[in-house]
Amino acid sequence: MRVCAAGPVSFSPLPVAAGPPPAARLRAALRRAAPALVVFGAARATGLLLMSLWAWQGGRHPRSVLALEWDGRWYYRIVEWGYHLPADSVPLPGFASEKLAFFPLYPGLIRVVDAVLPIGDLNAALFISWVSAGVAAWGIYAIGELLYGRRTGIALVLLWGLLPHAIVLTMAYAEPLMTAFAAWALYAVLTRRWLAAGTLAALAGLARPNGIAVAAAVSVAVTAIAWRRHRAHEPQDGHAWIGAALAPLGWLGYIAWVGVQTGDPLGYFAIESRWGSRFDFGQYAAHYIAGLVTGRNRLAVYAAVAIVGVSLLLLVLAVLDRVPLPLLVYTAVLTLIALGGTDYFQSKPRFLLPAFPLLIPLAIALSRARPRTACLAVAALASISFFYGTYLLLVSPLAP
Repeated sequence: MRVCAAGPVSFSPLPVAAGPPPAARLRAALRRAAPALVVFGAARATGLLLMSLWAWQGGRHPRSVLALEWDGRWYYRIVEWGYHLPADSVPLPGFASEKLAFFPLYPGLIRVVDAVLPIGDLNAALFISWVSAGVAAWGIYAIGELLYGRRTGIALVLLWGLLPHAIVLTMAYAEPLMTAFAAWALYAVLTRRWLAAGTLAALAGLARPNGIAVAAAVSVAVTAIAWRRHRAHEPQDGHAWIGAALAPLGWLGYIAWVGVQTGDPLGYFAIESRWGSRFDFGQYAAHYIAGLVTGRNRLAVYAAVAIVGVSLLLLVLAVLDRVPLPLLVYTAVLTLIALGGTDYFQSKPRFLLPAFPLLIPLAIALSRARPRTACLAVAALASISFFYGTYLLLVSPLAP
């Protein structure tokens, strides 16, 4: 039985209609999205409160946990000293160039915000993450509303905010920023705002390495429409091709800059390899999962296996239910990057956090469910998300 049979049959982006001034449209869109943003904010605030209470009980400051754990510490050092900090200041001694694995947009914005609002680096980092998460939730709602209606849009945002790894959205990590640019870039593709789509995709590519998935979605969408216009003997849209050309520039620009800094055109990938991360088309993931059958490991690893399995199932459902092509391409590339890389298996659910289109079949099912069923499902998901997020930050010894 298909979960979202009412979904779009093919990628058929909507034309931009003339209407009220941009400011009025923006206010109206924000009013429509308000319920989704409220439930998203409530979900993340509850998870943050639970984590904070547990942290205080253990003698740890919640801000330090959110801003200085794992990748947050690396971003903090980049903000403080740039990409050329001395080797003896790097959290991992002997890894002087490994900071180049972290893309520059997030630490750059931290510096800008701290200069405009002198609130300190750590507060600026968390401020950007929290605002970005809200902007991302708004973009996700906009896509859900555009394609499937308001109820599904709200459900989509709620499910995204209740993912097991959603605690990352409140940490000093770049995932919220990348997802914000990705969501609005995809919305721009669906509404044929090609220059905006290309620009936002370029910014997503500057935020995280898997931001290249947004550029792939823009390029495939432009190619698909160009082919359709060619077959119909219609004139091509020059703005679409400009958007496609802009889309990968952020990602390619940073890779090229690292190449110049290291003296190796493939220097970025060499640095990733020293982190233990290489692309092997999923061989590492397959062997890792197979080893768990006979061995023992930590809860975070078994949870990661379950989340990866569910994500693959949802990707199949999205294909069967004919989710629009740009969303499918974006999600498929994110999934390929996440599962095709070596090492950090427990972090693969975090790498899939920006892949919100995977939740579309579940969002449609939730929006159509009876109120009692929907409430029970949301309560169960919330319990898992809040307690597992707290476990990831305060109990698990593995990076989320």
